[in-house]
Amino acid sequence: MKSVLLIGLGRFGRHMAAKLQELHHEVLAVDKNEERVNDALDLVTHAQIGDSTSEAFIASLGVRNFDLCVVAIGDDFQSSLETTALLKEQGARFVLSRAARDVHAKFLLRNGADDVVYPERETASWAAVRYSSDHIFDYIQLTPDHAIYETAVPPAWVGKTIVELAVRQRYHINILAINTGECMKFLPGPDHQFREGESIYILGENKDVQKFLK
Repeated sequence: MKSVLLIGLGRFGRHMAAKLQELHHEVLAVDKNEERVNDALDLVTHAQIGDSTSEAFIASLGVRNFDLCVVAIGDDFQSSLETTALLKEQGARFVLSRAARDVHAKFLLRNGADDVVYPERETASWAAVRYSSDHIFDYIQLTPDHAIYETAVPPAWVGKTIVELAVRQRYHINILAINTGECMKFLPGPDHQFREGESIYILGENKDVQKFLK
């Protein structure tokens, strides 16, 4: 379990708070909007109303005690930048800040952020890949050139094994897991025989995966 300071309770902040709670982390959520704080009380361990651009307020939070500080402010870049800088000045161990554009990310990284996240861009990229193909069920970008895809077992594979199909040699992809509909089989052996209705999780270069899916 980690201790997390989450600043900003807009849509992104609330979703992150809910996920952190699901993962059993201890979360202190902060927002200057009283209504947002009250709405999030059931999602976090503790919550406070306060202005994160105030040096005195940030100092009162004891940011050194948190494993992770998240700046989830999305509607006011100036506040996000000031909050990020104050957290680092107060000794925050790791600061993750939300960015909307590359120029925002550059300023955030220069002013204390250890890393940045682009929720809108990442969601848009995921949706573009997921819904532009009838065969992709899920998609996780790992690098600009590599990703994990969940896709249906091709009809021509049904009844055949991984070694028979020479998947890696022929398609230049790796099968990480198979969803049988009843359970997940991770790192399946070469003798796994594909069945109708299964889906597979494959890892590879995007160009190889796209070629395979066509």
